[in-house]
Amino acid sequence: MALRFPEGFLWGMATSAYQIEGAPDADGKGPSIWDSFCKVPGNIRNGESGGVAIDHYRRYRSDVALMRDLGVQAYRFSISWPRLFPEGDGAPNPAGLDFYTRLVDCLLEAGIRPFATLYHWDLPQALQDRFGGWQSRATAQAFARYAGFVARHLSDRVQDIITINEFRSFVDMGYQGLEVPVGGRTVRISLAPGLALDRRGLAQVRHHALLGHGLAVQAIRAEGRPGTRVGPAENVEVPIPVSATPANVAAARAALRDLNGPFLTPMLEGAYDAAWLAAQGADAPEVAPGDMEAIGAPLDFVGLNIYRPSAYVMAEDSRRGWRAMRLNPSHPQMDSAWHLLDPEALHWGPRLVHEVWAPTCLHITENGCAARDAPGTDGEVHDTDRLMYLRAACAALHRAIDAGAPVAGSFFWSAFDNFEWTDGLQRRFGMIHVDFATQVRTPKLSALWFRDSAHANAVL
Repeated sequence: MALRFPEGFLWGMATSAYQIEGAPDADGKGPSIWDSFCKVPGNIRNGESGGVAIDHYRRYRSDVALMRDLGVQAYRFSISWPRLFPEGDGAPNPAGLDFYTRLVDCLLEAGIRPFATLYHWDLPQALQDRFGGWQSRATAQAFARYAGFVARHLSDRVQDIITINEFRSFVDMGYQGLEVPVGGRTVRISLAPGLALDRRGLAQVRHHALLGHGLAVQAIRAEGRPGTRVGPAENVEVPIPVSATPANVAAARAALRDLNGPFLTPMLEGAYDAAWLAAQGADAPEVAPGDMEAIGAPLDFVGLNIYRPSAYVMAEDSRRGWRAMRLNPSHPQMDSAWHLLDPEALHWGPRLVHEVWAPTCLHITENGCAARDAPGTDGEVHDTDRLMYLRAACAALHRAIDAGAPVAGSFFWSAFDNFEWTDGLQRRFGMIHVDFATQVRTPKLSALWFRDSAHANAVL
Protein backbone atom coordinates (compact mmCIF):
# COMPACT_ATOMS: atom_id res chain seq x y z
CA MET A 1 0.00 0.00 0.00
CA ALA A 2 1.40 3.39 -1.02
CA LEU A 3 2.21 5.90 1.71
CA ARG A 4 0.00 8.90 0.97
CA PHE A 5 0.94 12.42 2.06
CA PRO A 6 -1.58 14.92 3.49
CA GLU A 7 -3.81 16.76 1.06
CA GLY A 8 -2.02 19.84 -0.31
CA PHE A 9 1.49 18.51 0.35
CA LEU A 10 3.88 20.24 -2.06
CA TRP A 11 6.15 18.21 -4.35
CA GLY A 12 8.89 20.61 -5.33
CA MET A 13 12.30 20.92 -6.87
CA ALA A 14 15.06 23.39 -6.02
CA THR A 15 18.02 25.19 -7.61
CA SER A 16 20.20 28.23 -6.94
CA ALA A 17 21.13 31.15 -9.16
CA TYR A 18 24.91 30.75 -9.38
CA GLN A 19 24.62 27.02 -9.95
CA ILE A 20 22.31 27.23 -12.97
CA GLU A 21 21.92 30.72 -14.44
CA GLY A 22 25.23 31.41 -16.16
CA ALA A 23 25.32 34.83 -17.85
CA PRO A 24 27.54 36.28 -15.08
CA ASP A 25 27.83 39.75 -16.60
CA ALA A 26 24.74 39.90 -18.81
CA ASP A 27 22.38 42.86 -18.75
CA GLY A 28 24.15 44.82 -16.06
CA LYS A 29 24.74 42.08 -13.49
CA GLY A 30 27.62 42.76 -11.11
CA PRO A 31 30.23 40.17 -10.03
CA SER A 32 29.64 37.95 -7.03
CA ILE A 33 32.17 36.42 -4.66
CA TRP A 34 31.68 33.12 -6.51
CA ASP A 35 32.62 34.73 -9.82
CA SER A 36 35.84 35.82 -8.12
CA PHE A 37 36.46 32.62 -6.16
CA CYS A 38 36.22 30.46 -9.27
CA LYS A 39 38.95 32.47 -10.99
CA VAL A 40 41.56 31.48 -8.38
CA PRO A 41 43.52 28.43 -9.58
CA GLY A 42 42.97 25.40 -7.41
CA ASN A 43 39.70 26.51 -5.85
CA ILE A 44 37.41 24.52 -8.17
CA ARG A 45 37.92 21.06 -9.59
CA ASN A 46 39.18 21.22 -13.18
CA GLY A 47 39.13 25.02 -13.04
CA GLU A 48 35.40 25.06 -13.81
CA SER A 49 32.90 27.75 -12.84
CA GLY A 50 29.27 28.76 -13.00
CA GLY A 51 30.00 31.09 -15.89
CA VAL A 52 27.75 29.04 -18.18
CA ALA A 53 26.39 26.35 -15.84
CA ILE A 54 23.17 25.21 -17.56
CA ASP A 55 22.49 28.58 -19.22
CA HIS A 56 19.19 28.87 -17.38
CA TYR A 57 19.21 32.66 -17.74
CA ARG A 58 18.48 32.16 -21.45
CA ARG A 59 16.69 28.81 -21.30
CA TYR A 60 14.36 29.38 -18.35
CA ARG A 61 11.15 29.07 -20.38
CA SER A 62 11.94 25.59 -21.66
CA ASP A 63 13.28 24.60 -18.23
CA VAL A 64 10.01 25.64 -16.59
CA ALA A 65 8.04 23.75 -19.23
CA LEU A 66 10.09 20.63 -18.51
CA MET A 67 9.42 20.93 -14.77
CA ARG A 68 5.71 21.41 -15.48
CA ASP A 69 5.67 18.21 -17.56
CA LEU A 70 7.27 16.36 -14.63
CA GLY A 71 4.48 17.41 -12.28
CA VAL A 72 6.50 19.92 -10.23
CA GLN A 73 4.07 21.78 -7.98
CA ALA A 74 6.50 24.23 -6.36
CA TYR A 75 9.90 25.51 -7.42
CA ARG A 76 12.48 26.90 -5.08
CA PHE A 77 14.91 29.17 -6.96
CA SER A 78 17.27 31.85 -5.73
CA ILE A 79 17.60 35.46 -6.78
CA SER A 80 21.09 36.66 -7.60
CA TRP A 81 21.67 39.66 -5.34
CA PRO A 82 24.30 41.19 -7.70
CA ARG A 83 21.93 40.76 -10.64
CA LEU A 84 19.49 43.10 -8.89
CA PHE A 85 22.09 45.31 -7.18
CA PRO A 86 25.43 45.21 -9.02
CA GLU A 87 27.08 47.16 -6.17
CA GLY A 88 25.18 45.30 -3.48
CA ASP A 89 23.25 48.43 -2.53
CA GLY A 90 22.20 51.73 -4.02
CA ALA A 91 20.67 51.84 -7.49
CA PRO A 92 18.88 48.66 -8.63
CA ASN A 93 19.41 47.09 -12.05
CA PRO A 94 16.06 47.15 -13.92
CA ALA A 95 17.12 44.33 -16.26
CA GLY A 96 17.79 42.08 -13.31
CA LEU A 97 14.35 42.67 -11.83
CA ASP A 98 12.82 42.11 -15.26
CA PHE A 99 14.42 38.66 -15.50
CA TYR A 100 12.95 37.47 -12.21
CA THR A 101 9.60 39.05 -13.05
CA ARG A 102 9.51 37.04 -16.28
CA LEU A 103 10.63 33.86 -14.49
CA VAL A 104 7.92 34.19 -11.85
CA ASP A 105 5.25 34.90 -14.45
CA CYS A 106 6.39 31.85 -16.39
CA LEU A 107 6.16 29.66 -13.28
CA LEU A 108 2.68 30.89 -12.46
CA GLU A 109 1.53 30.28 -16.02
CA ALA A 110 2.80 26.71 -15.65
CA GLY A 111 0.87 26.25 -12.40
CA ILE A 112 4.05 26.08 -10.32
CA ARG A 113 4.20 27.89 -6.96
CA PRO A 114 7.36 30.02 -6.68
CA PHE A 115 9.54 30.02 -3.56
CA ALA A 116 12.26 32.69 -3.86
CA THR A 117 15.49 32.45 -1.85
CA LEU A 118 17.18 35.82 -1.38
CA TYR A 119 20.66 34.60 -0.50
CA HIS A 120 22.17 31.37 -1.77
CA TRP A 121 25.80 32.39 -1.22
CA ASP A 122 26.44 34.71 -4.20
CA LEU A 123 27.27 37.88 -2.26
CA PRO A 124 27.98 40.94 -4.42
CA GLN A 125 31.75 41.27 -4.71
CA ALA A 126 31.39 44.99 -4.10
CA LEU A 127 30.22 44.32 -0.52
CA GLN A 128 33.09 41.92 0.05
CA ASP A 129 35.52 44.59 -1.14
CA ARG A 130 33.97 47.44 0.85
CA PHE A 131 33.09 45.74 4.12
CA GLY A 132 34.65 42.29 4.17
CA GLY A 133 31.24 40.84 3.37
CA TRP A 134 29.44 39.42 6.39
CA GLN A 135 32.23 40.60 8.67
CA SER A 136 30.35 43.90 8.83
CA ARG A 137 26.91 44.92 10.04
CA ALA A 138 26.76 47.06 6.91
CA THR A 139 26.27 43.92 4.80
CA ALA A 140 23.37 42.79 7.00
CA GLN A 141 21.78 46.21 6.61
CA ALA A 142 22.29 46.19 2.83
CA PHE A 143 20.73 42.72 2.71
CA ALA A 144 17.63 44.03 4.48
CA ARG A 145 17.26 46.81 1.91
CA TYR A 146 17.60 44.26 -0.90
CA ALA A 147 15.01 42.03 0.79
CA GLY A 148 12.58 44.92 1.08
CA PHE A 149 13.06 45.75 -2.61
CA VAL A 150 12.29 42.16 -3.65
CA ALA A 151 9.23 42.03 -1.41
CA ARG A 152 7.97 45.35 -2.74
CA HIS A 153 8.28 44.30 -6.39
CA LEU A 154 7.57 40.54 -6.38
CA SER A 155 5.40 39.65 -3.38
CA ASP A 156 2.24 40.27 -5.39
CA ARG A 157 3.13 36.97 -7.13
CA VAL A 158 5.75 35.35 -4.87
CA GLN A 159 4.10 34.68 -1.54
CA ASP A 160 6.88 32.48 -0.10
CA ILE A 161 10.29 34.08 0.51
CA ILE A 162 13.30 32.32 2.01
CA THR A 163 15.81 34.73 3.50
CA ILE A 164 19.13 32.91 3.67
CA ASN A 165 20.24 29.43 2.66
CA GLU A 166 22.50 27.32 4.88
CA PHE A 167 24.10 29.77 7.27
CA ARG A 168 26.47 27.13 8.58
CA SER A 169 27.81 26.33 5.10
CA PHE A 170 28.65 29.77 3.79
CA VAL A 171 29.76 31.11 7.18
CA ASP A 172 31.94 28.31 8.52
CA MET A 173 33.26 27.13 5.16
CA GLY A 174 33.50 30.57 3.58
CA TYR A 175 35.11 32.52 6.41
CA GLN A 176 37.25 29.88 8.09
CA GLY A 177 37.08 26.57 6.25
CA LEU A 178 35.68 23.42 7.77
CA GLU A 179 37.30 20.08 8.45
CA VAL A 180 34.85 17.26 7.86
CA PRO A 181 35.50 13.63 8.90
CA VAL A 182 34.97 11.38 5.89
CA GLY A 183 35.60 7.64 5.92
CA GLY A 184 38.29 7.73 8.58
CA ARG A 185 40.07 10.78 7.17
CA THR A 186 39.59 14.53 7.43
CA VAL A 187 38.66 16.67 4.41
CA ARG A 188 38.95 20.46 4.54
CA ILE A 189 36.26 22.35 2.64
CA SER A 190 36.53 26.02 1.77
CA LEU A 191 33.87 28.07 -0.03
CA ALA A 192 33.78 31.66 -1.28
CA PRO A 193 35.14 34.10 -0.20
CA GLY A 194 37.77 31.63 1.02
CA LEU A 195 38.91 33.44 4.16
CA ALA A 196 40.51 31.98 7.30
CA LEU A 197 39.33 34.12 10.20
CA ASP A 198 40.08 33.42 13.84
CA ARG A 199 37.39 32.21 16.23
CA ARG A 200 36.30 35.69 17.25
CA GLY A 201 36.10 36.92 13.68
CA LEU A 202 34.07 33.87 12.68
CA ALA A 203 31.68 34.37 15.60
CA GLN A 204 30.99 37.91 14.45
CA VAL A 205 30.32 36.73 10.90
CA ARG A 206 27.83 34.21 12.30
CA HIS A 207 26.07 36.96 14.20
CA HIS A 208 25.93 39.32 11.22
CA ALA A 209 24.48 36.57 9.01
CA LEU A 210 21.77 35.94 11.61
CA LEU A 211 21.19 39.67 11.88
CA GLY A 212 20.85 39.89 8.09
CA HIS A 213 18.14 37.24 8.26
CA GLY A 214 16.30 39.03 11.05
CA LEU A 215 16.46 42.45 9.42
CA ALA A 216 15.30 40.89 6.15
CA VAL A 217 12.28 39.35 7.89
CA GLN A 218 11.39 42.79 9.24
CA ALA A 219 11.86 44.40 5.82
CA ILE A 220 9.69 41.79 4.10
CA ARG A 221 6.98 42.32 6.70
CA ALA A 222 7.14 46.07 6.10
CA GLU A 223 7.42 46.05 2.29
CA GLY A 224 5.65 42.85 1.23
CA ARG A 225 2.01 42.29 0.44
CA PRO A 226 -0.22 41.02 3.26
CA GLY A 227 0.02 37.25 3.44
CA THR A 228 3.65 37.06 2.35
CA ARG A 229 5.27 34.10 4.12
CA VAL A 230 8.90 34.21 5.19
CA GLY A 231 11.44 31.88 6.79
CA PRO A 232 15.07 30.67 6.59
CA ALA A 233 16.51 27.47 5.09
CA GLU A 234 19.18 25.90 7.28
CA ASN A 235 21.12 22.67 6.92
CA VAL A 236 19.95 21.40 10.27
CA GLU A 237 22.29 19.16 12.23
CA VAL A 238 20.31 15.95 12.73
CA PRO A 239 21.10 13.58 15.61
CA ILE A 240 19.65 10.07 15.27
CA PRO A 241 19.01 8.06 18.44
CA VAL A 242 20.79 4.72 18.34
CA SER A 243 17.54 3.12 19.46
CA ALA A 244 14.21 4.88 19.83
CA THR A 245 13.91 4.38 23.58
CA PRO A 246 12.38 7.27 25.52
CA ALA A 247 15.78 8.07 27.06
CA ASN A 248 17.60 8.08 23.73
CA VAL A 249 14.91 10.16 22.00
CA ALA A 250 15.14 12.70 24.84
CA ALA A 251 18.92 12.69 24.35
CA ALA A 252 18.43 13.34 20.63
CA ARG A 253 16.19 16.34 21.42
CA ALA A 254 18.88 17.78 23.66
CA ALA A 255 21.53 17.07 21.03
CA LEU A 256 19.47 18.79 18.32
CA ARG A 257 19.32 22.00 20.32
CA ASP A 258 23.03 21.86 21.21
CA LEU A 259 24.27 20.97 17.71
CA ASN A 260 22.23 23.79 16.16
CA GLY A 261 23.30 26.36 18.76
CA PRO A 262 25.01 28.74 16.31
CA PHE A 263 22.00 29.32 14.04
CA LEU A 264 18.63 27.58 14.41
CA THR A 265 18.50 27.86 18.19
CA PRO A 266 18.85 31.70 18.30
CA MET A 267 16.50 32.15 15.34
CA LEU A 268 13.79 30.05 16.96
CA GLU A 269 14.34 31.19 20.56
CA GLY A 270 15.40 34.82 20.09
CA ALA A 271 18.53 34.33 22.20
CA TYR A 272 21.81 32.47 22.12
CA ASP A 273 21.82 29.40 24.32
CA ALA A 274 23.58 30.31 27.57
CA ALA A 275 25.81 27.23 27.58
CA TRP A 276 26.76 27.72 23.92
CA LEU A 277 27.54 31.39 24.53
CA ALA A 278 29.64 30.56 27.59
CA ALA A 279 31.63 28.06 25.55
CA GLN A 280 32.60 30.86 23.14
CA GLY A 281 34.26 32.70 26.02
CA ALA A 282 36.16 35.78 24.88
CA ASP A 283 35.30 34.89 21.28
CA ALA A 284 31.56 35.46 21.75
CA PRO A 285 30.08 37.92 19.21
CA GLU A 286 29.29 41.52 19.96
CA VAL A 287 25.52 41.91 20.14
CA ALA A 288 23.97 45.36 19.80
CA PRO A 289 20.64 46.34 21.41
CA GLY A 290 17.76 45.08 19.28
CA ASP A 291 19.80 42.43 17.47
CA MET A 292 18.28 39.41 19.16
CA GLU A 293 14.75 40.75 18.77
CA ALA A 294 15.38 40.96 15.01
CA ILE A 295 17.07 37.55 14.84
CA GLY A 296 14.16 35.96 16.71
CA ALA A 297 11.48 37.66 14.62
CA PRO A 298 8.39 35.43 14.21
CA LEU A 299 8.51 33.15 11.17
CA ASP A 300 5.82 31.69 8.93
CA PHE A 301 7.83 28.53 8.21
CA VAL A 302 11.20 26.96 8.86
CA GLY A 303 13.08 25.41 5.95
CA LEU A 304 15.23 22.38 6.70
CA ASN A 305 17.94 21.18 4.32
CA ILE A 306 18.54 17.55 5.22
CA TYR A 307 20.99 15.21 3.54
CA ARG A 308 22.71 13.17 6.23
CA PRO A 309 22.82 12.37 9.93
CA SER A 310 25.12 14.58 11.98
CA ALA A 311 25.57 12.05 14.77
CA TYR A 312 24.18 8.89 16.32
CA VAL A 313 23.45 9.58 19.96
CA MET A 314 22.71 7.80 23.21
CA ALA A 315 21.58 9.09 26.58
CA GLU A 316 24.24 9.55 29.22
CA ASP A 317 24.26 10.76 32.80
CA SER A 318 25.92 14.14 32.28
CA ARG A 319 25.03 17.83 32.21
CA ARG A 320 24.14 17.77 28.53
CA GLY A 321 22.53 14.33 28.70
CA TRP A 322 23.81 12.80 25.45
CA ARG A 323 26.91 11.46 23.78
CA ALA A 324 27.72 10.89 20.13
CA MET A 325 28.84 7.58 18.69
CA ARG A 326 31.97 7.38 16.57
CA LEU A 327 31.03 6.91 12.90
CA ASN A 328 32.34 3.71 11.37
CA PRO A 329 34.74 4.31 8.42
CA SER A 330 32.71 1.81 6.36
CA HIS A 331 29.45 3.73 6.83
CA PRO A 332 27.77 3.86 3.37
CA GLN A 333 27.68 7.12 1.45
CA MET A 334 26.28 8.53 -1.76
CA ASP A 335 28.43 9.99 -4.55
CA SER A 336 29.79 12.84 -2.43
CA ALA A 337 32.50 12.37 0.17
CA TRP A 338 30.46 14.21 2.80
CA HIS A 339 27.13 12.51 2.12
CA LEU A 340 26.83 9.71 4.67
CA LEU A 341 23.77 7.66 3.91
CA ASP A 342 20.87 7.32 6.31
CA PRO A 343 17.41 8.27 5.04
CA GLU A 344 16.24 8.17 8.69
CA ALA A 345 17.55 11.75 8.94
CA LEU A 346 14.35 12.72 7.08
CA HIS A 347 12.35 11.26 9.96
CA TRP A 348 14.32 12.50 12.94
CA GLY A 349 15.17 15.96 11.57
CA PRO A 350 11.63 17.36 11.20
CA ARG A 351 10.31 15.28 14.10
CA LEU A 352 12.87 16.60 16.58
CA VAL A 353 12.59 20.20 15.34
CA HIS A 354 8.84 19.92 15.87
CA GLU A 355 9.25 18.46 19.36
CA VAL A 356 11.88 21.00 20.48
CA TRP A 357 10.61 24.26 18.95
CA ALA A 358 7.05 23.57 17.69
CA PRO A 359 7.17 25.71 14.51
CA THR A 360 3.79 26.03 12.84
CA CYS A 361 5.08 25.01 9.40
CA LEU A 362 8.12 23.14 8.10
CA HIS A 363 9.40 22.67 4.57
CA ILE A 364 12.15 20.29 3.54
CA THR A 365 13.84 22.95 1.44
CA GLU A 366 16.52 20.55 0.18
CA ASN A 367 16.98 16.81 0.08
CA GLY A 368 18.68 14.72 -2.57
CA CYS A 369 21.97 13.12 -3.51
CA ALA A 370 24.69 13.01 -6.11
CA ALA A 371 24.96 9.96 -8.35
CA ARG A 372 27.23 8.92 -11.22
CA ASP A 373 24.72 9.58 -13.95
CA ALA A 374 25.35 9.04 -17.63
CA PRO A 375 22.95 8.29 -20.48
CA GLY A 376 23.04 4.71 -21.69
CA THR A 377 23.10 3.63 -25.32
CA ASP A 378 19.33 4.11 -25.33
CA GLY A 379 19.76 7.73 -24.23
CA GLU A 380 18.09 7.10 -20.87
CA VAL A 381 19.61 7.81 -17.44
CA HIS A 382 18.92 5.01 -14.97
CA ASP A 383 19.87 6.59 -11.63
CA THR A 384 18.67 3.64 -9.58
CA ASP A 385 20.77 4.65 -6.57
CA ARG A 386 19.07 8.06 -6.40
CA LEU A 387 15.69 6.38 -6.83
CA MET A 388 16.53 4.09 -3.89
CA TYR A 389 17.61 7.02 -1.75
CA LEU A 390 14.61 9.25 -2.52
CA ARG A 391 12.03 6.52 -2.00
CA ALA A 392 13.54 5.66 1.39
CA ALA A 393 13.87 9.34 2.37
CA CYS A 394 10.24 10.06 1.46
CA ALA A 395 9.07 7.07 3.48
CA ALA A 396 11.02 8.37 6.48
CA LEU A 397 9.54 11.84 5.99
CA HIS A 398 6.07 10.33 5.88
CA ARG A 399 6.73 8.81 9.32
CA ALA A 400 7.77 12.23 10.64
CA ILE A 401 4.48 13.72 9.46
CA ASP A 402 2.60 10.84 11.08
CA ALA A 403 4.46 11.69 14.30
CA GLY A 404 3.10 15.25 14.15
CA ALA A 405 5.78 17.20 12.29
CA PRO A 406 3.96 19.94 10.30
CA VAL A 407 5.81 19.39 7.02
CA ALA A 408 3.97 21.15 4.20
CA GLY A 409 6.24 20.19 1.32
CA SER A 410 9.58 18.86 0.14
CA PHE A 411 11.94 20.36 -2.45
CA PHE A 412 14.26 17.84 -4.06
CA TRP A 413 17.81 18.93 -4.77
CA SER A 414 18.16 19.42 -7.55
CA ALA A 415 15.90 19.96 -10.52
CA PHE A 416 18.87 19.93 -12.90
CA ASP A 417 22.47 18.83 -12.90
CA ASN A 418 24.40 22.01 -12.20
CA PHE A 419 27.62 23.63 -11.03
CA GLU A 420 28.28 21.92 -7.71
CA TRP A 421 30.49 24.53 -5.99
CA THR A 422 34.07 23.34 -5.44
CA ASP A 423 33.30 20.05 -7.20
CA GLY A 424 32.61 22.00 -10.39
CA LEU A 425 30.58 20.06 -12.92
CA GLN A 426 31.69 16.67 -11.58
CA ARG A 427 28.89 15.97 -9.08
CA ARG A 428 25.43 15.41 -10.51
CA PHE A 429 22.53 16.07 -8.12
CA GLY A 430 19.84 16.69 -10.73
CA MET A 431 16.70 14.74 -11.52
CA ILE A 432 17.17 16.10 -15.02
CA HIS A 433 20.46 15.24 -16.73
CA VAL A 434 22.27 18.10 -18.46
CA ASP A 435 24.90 17.56 -21.12
CA PHE A 436 27.09 20.55 -20.29
CA ALA A 437 28.59 20.64 -23.80
CA THR A 438 25.29 20.65 -25.70
CA GLN A 439 22.88 21.80 -22.94
CA VAL A 440 20.53 18.94 -23.83
CA ARG A 441 18.21 18.06 -20.95
CA THR A 442 17.12 14.45 -20.24
CA PRO A 443 14.80 13.49 -17.37
CA LYS A 444 16.31 10.65 -15.35
CA LEU A 445 14.58 7.61 -13.91
CA SER A 446 14.23 9.52 -10.61
CA ALA A 447 12.37 12.32 -12.41
CA LEU A 448 9.85 9.83 -13.76
CA TRP A 449 9.39 8.44 -10.24
CA PHE A 450 8.91 12.01 -8.98
CA ARG A 451 6.26 12.68 -11.65
CA ASP A 452 4.27 9.59 -10.72
CA SER A 453 4.63 10.08 -6.97
CA ALA A 454 3.68 13.76 -7.15
CA HIS A 455 0.60 12.90 -9.18
CA ALA A 456 -0.40 10.26 -6.61
CA ASN A 457 0.77 12.37 -3.63
CA ALA A 458 2.32 9.18 -2.33
CA VAL A 459 5.59 7.26 -2.07
CA LEU A 460 5.36 4.95 -5.10
